[in-house]
Amino acid sequence: MVSLSAESQLPLTVPQRALCAGVGSGLVLLLGVACWLEPDSRGFGTHQQLGLPPCTFSSVFGIRCPSCGMTTSWSHTMRGELVSAVKSNVGGLLLALLSVLLGPWLLVSGIRGKWTGWYPNEWVVVVVGGVVLLTTLCDWLWRCL
Repeated sequence: MVSLSAESQLPLTVPQRALCAGVGSGLVLLLGVACWLEPDSRGFGTHQQLGLPPCTFSSVFGIRCPSCGMTTSWSHTMRGELVSAVKSNVGGLLLALLSVLLGPWLLVSGIRGKWTGWYPNEWVVVVVGGVVLLTTLCDWLWRCL
């Protein structure tokens, strides 16, 4: 069982609650859209099912950008196709998995008005964000070789 600090039991302010509920709802919505989309067999381009244009970076430079394949990766992840998600974009897989955890947690915390389960630490956010960014960039560089 996770031990909660005194800070975690303090009520969230109205703006904090709104931010948690809004971000949590947004993540859950994105996960729902990822479930609805059919992953593109090329490993990228799934976002075009939403009426969005092809990747400008790819069109101009002829190579995939760091975020190419993110939507496809999310769609594969939501289907449990983790190997296909990795092939599309490793960073996308990490972001999708984080969203599966964080979306409901933020939404519930925002609704309840206090942190549910654990108190967020800014260092955890920085480290996790850095790992996702570094992983995405390494994946992109690997694809460019």
